Amino acid sequence: MEYFEVKGGHRLSGEIRPQGAKNEALQVISAVLLTAEAVTISNIPDIRDVNKLIDILAAMGVKVSRHGGGKITFQADELQLDFLQTKEFRRLAGSLRGSIMLVGPLLTRFGSALISRPGGDKIGRRRLDTHFWGMQQLGASFRYDEENSLYHVSRTEKLKGTYMLLDEASVTGTANIVMAAVLAEGHTTIFNAACEPYLQQLCKMLSRMGAKIEGIGSNLLKIEGVESLGGTDHRLLADMIEVGSFIAMAAMTQSSIRIKDTDFKELGLIPETFRRMGVNFSVEDNDIIVHQQDVCEIESFIDGSILTVQDHTWPGLTPDLLSVVLVLATQCKGSVLIHQKMFESRLFFVDKLIDMGAKIILCDPHRATVIGLERQQPLRGISMTSPDIRAGVALLIAALSAKGTSRIHNIEQIDRGYQNIEERLIALGAKIKRLKEE
Repeated sequence: MEYFEVKGGHRLSGEIRPQGAKNEALQVISAVLLTAEAVTISNIPDIRDVNKLIDILAAMGVKVSRHGGGKITFQADELQLDFLQTKEFRRLAGSLRGSIMLVGPLLTRFGSALISRPGGDKIGRRRLDTHFWGMQQLGASFRYDEENSLYHVSRTEKLKGTYMLLDEASVTGTANIVMAAVLAEGHTTIFNAACEPYLQQLCKMLSRMGAKIEGIGSNLLKIEGVESLGGTDHRLLADMIEVGSFIAMAAMTQSSIRIKDTDFKELGLIPETFRRMGVNFSVEDNDIIVHQQDVCEIESFIDGSILTVQDHTWPGLTPDLLSVVLVLATQCKGSVLIHQKMFESRLFFVDKLIDMGAKIILCDPHRATVIGLERQQPLRGISMTSPDIRAGVALLIAALSAKGTSRIHNIEQIDRGYQNIEERLIALGAKIKRLKEE
């Protein structure tokens, strides 16, 4: 096991480029199963979760050709579907929540799919009902093997298009249903569909492959099924979670940093949220320049009540950034209520921040009030453990700004979502060492 040793209190400077979007990668890489032709995807991040998915595809018989620099060509023309029945497949799929994205493509192209109960962050209940309900609406049968924790879906004839109203605007659920529907017979209408940029990217990629999809970017998707799809080239967007994390990191360490190639137009409310938190930044072309400032002052609402920052489905703020917004608030001037609506365990990392000296009231599993210290009292370095990907990076940001030395254990969680994070931060002047547990 490895851990980070972080010496805090150092200002950073220079340029940093966000990696390709992790959440988009899991969707579009799964989509290569929809065609026998070659699909080339670039800007793929070299991170554990994405690499696990690629390993699963390779074990299934997908040809994987790496060109360097995050560019990979996939060709699913000679699959070994018997691999899906093996314990090795169940083990690999069960260690990665993103493996659920394989179900739609396998079902619609090959007639059946099974998947172990996926792994991933332990941040609360993350149900999969929307995925399988949508496939049932298209004509698939569903069975859950409780003894082996396996989900089975199958079809005896071609999937049939239909109208469906999703009970939640699930991003991965929408993506899975869209991938199943593009090869279904007839028309499919999906209302209350997710419309995040990464879902839009998937739909645009499928359209270039020959799919017929209307309403991309809205919550009403109309799909006319086609007989087959072809190959294409696709480039991932910049990871919006990294962009937001770097903004918060610069502000917390009182640094001036240029974040390169951010795909700024695809960031939604992220820039405005940080403006309301008092962060001073400007935009040049596609870059965000965070300017050095002593203290960020949090806005209040017009009636004088404290600001509430909450997650919501797109175009609302992504829940993946609430952890870093919360950390930023600890050294701001003013107070903020963080409302994490989607997951009931994601705020439980605040006990580490309280140990570092932050003033935080955990109201309940979904809400925390942060009283900014206004830099009158710096956070102090401690030893802590990362509970999940996003909390791990939030704790890393806190450690970079703290007085003294911190240790962050269980950094495998951070590695799941952030490529060579310590090397990139060291290039900015951060004092981080990756060490092995004795």
